[in-house]
Amino acid sequence: MIRGMDHSYGHLPTTEAAVTALRALAAAYGREIEVTHDIGADRTSRRTAAGVGVTTDPDGSLPHEAYLEFGGLPRVEVRLHPEDDARITVEGIPCDDIARDDVPAFCRSVFDGLAHVRARRFPPGYRLVVPLPGDRAHTERFPFILLSPWLSRHIR
Repeated sequence: MIRGMDHSYGHLPTTEAAVTALRALAAAYGREIEVTHDIGADRTSRRTAAGVGVTTDPDGSLPHEAYLEFGGLPRVEVRLHPEDDARITVEGIPCDDIARDDVPAFCRSVFDGLAHVRARRFPPGYRLVVPLPGDRAHTERFPFILLSPWLSRHIR
């Protein structure tokens, strides 16, 4: 098992549980973290069809979305959606549809330096590869123009 992959936060049933896990992760890595909460169907990004003045879901619950920004390099931003998934942006590379339970492991992989970039000569292309527990990895393609100094140092 890869070092750093053995730490599990278990099931994160709510957005607030994920925010708490990410705050603990930021403290463990000595990084500042800024958190913004959007609560209510009229405030969350995926609820545009909720209607004017409607704040609850049809079941009466309030959807909770959070946006987190970690200080330091690499630049990491996390948007936790109410539908149990997240969008994590690493150095400007958006990684969509990350399961909420995988978000802390994804960030830990990036902060530990396990995330890397694979380059291909023909056809030219770059992929950000982030290892996850259970011999899984999230891979995201991106154009050369988004290659930051941090990403350039992690090319394999």
